[in-house]
Amino acid sequence: MSSRKSSLTREKIAAVALSIADREGFEAVSMRRIAQEMGVGAMTLYYYVATKNELIAAMDDALLAGALLPKLSSDWRKAIVAIAQKTREIFLRHPWALIAMLNTSPGINALRHMEQCLEALAPLPITDKKKFALLATIDDFVFGYALREGSASAPVDMEFAAAQIASGAFPRLARALANGPLPPARDRFERGLRALLDAAVLDAVPRPRG
Repeated sequence: MSSRKSSLTREKIAAVALSIADREGFEAVSMRRIAQEMGVGAMTLYYYVATKNELIAAMDDALLAGALLPKLSSDWRKAIVAIAQKTREIFLRHPWALIAMLNTSPGINALRHMEQCLEALAPLPITDKKKFALLATIDDFVFGYALREGSASAPVDMEFAAAQIASGAFPRLARALANGPLPPARDRFERGLRALLDAAVLDAVPRPRG
């Protein structure tokens, strides 16, 4: 067996696949393309990833490894915010993954990520069911925000909209836009996240009966 073949691992194959997707798009990822990149025969890869679905799962697991924090803050809010920021950064670096990995089966790092999220929420006095619901809502927010941010660099033709606003047909919109640009994306992200966590705190406060 050659040294190249003997040094192959599932993790190295996933890393090469991620690199190809980042450079050329997810559609460019294939066993043949990865094999070319690694200088081995395509059939050799099937010993480590038997199907395309297994390859995608390995790629997803590699991405989620980056979402794990080496240490959590004892403050549950700070811990959850740090995890959410880390997750957002991953999808900003790999925007194609938001769609391509949508229905991937969870791997070990996905389970570790969820376990870490629940560990962060441990001090919050709400049920596990409500914790799962909160984490699902945070995921929706993070993924949606990253998807929008990832597409923000694409050019948008505002000529028609600008002309309509200038015509006076949309006075409220004109007034809102006249007050200046939106806060930076990171500030808006953190504000939205804080609002979700504030709602979780309210949910933890016992409601008066009657």
